[in-house]
Amino acid sequence: MIATNRIPGEQKTVLKPISWQTFTALLQETGEDRGSRWAYDGEQLEIMTPLLEHESYKSNLGNFVLALAEELNRELKSAGSMTLKQEALEKGIEPDNCYYIQSEPVVRGKQKLNLETDPPPDLAIEVDLTHSSINKLGIYAALQVPELWRYNRGVLTFYQLVEGEYVERELSVAFPVVSVRDLARFVEESQTSGEIAALKAFRSWVREKLHERGSS
Repeated sequence: MIATNRIPGEQKTVLKPISWQTFTALLQETGEDRGSRWAYDGEQLEIMTPLLEHESYKSNLGNFVLALAEELNRELKSAGSMTLKQEALEKGIEPDNCYYIQSEPVVRGKQKLNLETDPPPDLAIEVDLTHSSINKLGIYAALQVPELWRYNRGVLTFYQLVEGEYVERELSVAFPVVSVRDLARFVEESQTSGEIAALKAFRSWVREKLHERGSS
């Protein structure tokens, strides 16, 4: 069965039923350079082709992560849209961006990562501009990704994995200096004031927050 949904920011196609063997064969055949991002829940495969609006939010959230790491003097390893999958779970997903932060020393220098033996990324970013037919939070939770930032139809949410399920948090786990409300404000500003202007304003805000914490 094939179902296709198109909106200005995304094009989504759902294939089902899809076996794990078919999913992995399709991954291998299409290669790492394809422009689409995939989510597989053991039965359905959702293929999302991002367009301009989607990529804009993805890029700006990624820029804010890098700015936070630099201003907080935190090292990280960017893993981009690396395919996160485990055969035993029959689940796989490709985030918009993901990062090793707390566990960065464990994977530093590695050019290939395998969730069968390596830890999952500490933070994943997921942008959804329309309804998804797949429970993506369930996939991330099964893969044990500790923190997820999800921008879903205009709403930014921080999630932390607690006992196998995601709970909403006001503050980021990896970067507790920033709240979801503050970051959402800068995400929206990046769409109106310009990406560089919003990034500069965000850096200034982070430095001010750090100064306040250091002075208290």
